[in-house]
Amino acid sequence: MTSVRIIGGGRAGRSFETALGEAGLEVAGVLHRDDDFSGAAKGVDVLLVAVPDRFVAAIARAVAPQGSTAVVHCSGSLGLDVLSGHERPASLHPLVTLPDPVIGALRLRGGAFFAVAGDQVATDIALALAGHPIVVAEADRPAYHAAACIAANHLVALMGQVQRVAGTVGLPLDAFLPLARGALDDVALLGPAGALTGPAARGDEATLDRHRAALAPEERDGYDAAVGLARRLAGAGAPTWR
Repeated sequence: MTSVRIIGGGRAGRSFETALGEAGLEVAGVLHRDDDFSGAAKGVDVLLVAVPDRFVAAIARAVAPQGSTAVVHCSGSLGLDVLSGHERPASLHPLVTLPDPVIGALRLRGGAFFAVAGDQVATDIALALAGHPIVVAEADRPAYHAAACIAANHLVALMGQVQRVAGTVGLPLDAFLPLARGALDDVALLGPAGALTGPAARGDEATLDRHRAALAPEERDGYDAAVGLARRLAGAGAPTWR
């Protein structure tokens, strides 16, 4: 049985703690911010570093290397250089959101994609979690992580704008969630270009101008940025009427 110790008691660390245990791996404890990390790699097969990106390199330096122990970080944007000094560096980044340990554990074991690099143990853990490992080259990590942030963080921020604008006419966010879910379902079925509808895709400038006039000034930059993305997706062809 593979034994894993985790550094990081936040949402990611606790999600992995539950998911790995349920997958049959031995979880040899979770270390927190104020703990001594120097001996963290001793006595386990894997040390999983599940902390914010800015702390990974410092924590890796604080851990005394153990030749037989793989040190694995969970960052999407960082390469393996932050684990220099350890003989078996690896990275394992799950392409799911981990809002709390219960939901996070379910998603980690729900057939997620995992970006892996370095030691084979990262792929082995992804497979143990019934996931799909994908290899992302070192030089491509920032672009990969940018795509992940757009897919999750930026989408959430966009729904925040929906909530604010809908609130100005007395409507709740809940009224618009089926619309958003349907649009994502269409993307899965048809691809982004095939799923795109609306005035920006049709070249309906009069409607877009009415939208801008109705929006608070602080909402217009975000709206215009999204219109630009929709136009780019629609392409440079003649406006259509459907």
